[in-house]
Amino acid sequence: MSDGSRKATDADLSAEAIRAALTTRFVGRNLVYLPETDSTNTKARRLARQGAPEGTLVIADYQTAGRGRFNRRWLAPPGSSLLLSLIFRPPLAPHQAQRLTMLCGLALLEAIETETGLRADLKWPNDVVLAGRKVAGILTELSLRGATVDYAVVGVGLNVNLDPARLPADLLTPATALSHEAGRRVDRLSLLGAFLQAVEQRYLALRAGWSPREEWARRLVTLGRRVVISEGERTFDGLAEGVDADGALLVRLDDGRLRKVLAGDVTLRPPERLQSSRLRRFAATFAPVRRKGG
Repeated sequence: MSDGSRKATDADLSAEAIRAALTTRFVGRNLVYLPETDSTNTKARRLARQGAPEGTLVIADYQTAGRGRFNRRWLAPPGSSLLLSLIFRPPLAPHQAQRLTMLCGLALLEAIETETGLRADLKWPNDVVLAGRKVAGILTELSLRGATVDYAVVGVGLNVNLDPARLPADLLTPATALSHEAGRRVDRLSLLGAFLQAVEQRYLALRAGWSPREEWARRLVTLGRRVVISEGERTFDGLAEGVDADGALLVRLDDGRLRKVLAGDVTLRPPERLQSSRLRRFAATFAPVRRKGG
């Protein structure tokens, strides 16, 4: 690889470069860039407690203690990924906070498609997947003031330019990277700019009353599939029929009951042929929307 190519990819993140590339009004304008940190979410929570404004971006080239859900480690070689956290001060009740995860997930899909041409999808509740493998994860953490959200920190880890073979073999979900799927290196700076712009557009819409549920549901590979849900040491399975307005997964159990799942690990069973008319109607409801000319 030439030196010029390395300059355009591996060394594309710096405070100056990020500020110059921003097209947003407020998301990312208050910027903390760190070559290395323990966790961008930890740093962002500290800043939020100190009064950092909405839209503050904390981004690092390497995390020594990156975390996903249930305190699982997020591993990424230095300079390979987008590792960032955003501070929000949303007008939401605590049970509505998953809407931030929804809109950030949708923003990731848009940025990935814009910058690579790849169509990614979502796996409930917080993963982005490509070709059935995890390429990104989202971690949303809250601080409450009474019955409202004081601030929320949304952390994102996106595998951009790395060899999945370098990741541990014992990952709960098989992983991939944009460069691996696209067959080329991906400009992290352009990708970051596209993501922040998409976040801001959706967040402003959310504040104005828009719900991300319908768009989010259309991109969930979980829906219409048999799933196994693990809640601690308990497991159960059923058909993932839908999600409610706040992101809870609605699972139809074999005895006919509908169970609402707020958190847990989800394993997708191999697709089964939909035989009943009810299931065929469900599949049609959540079929991807085809674009004209596409």
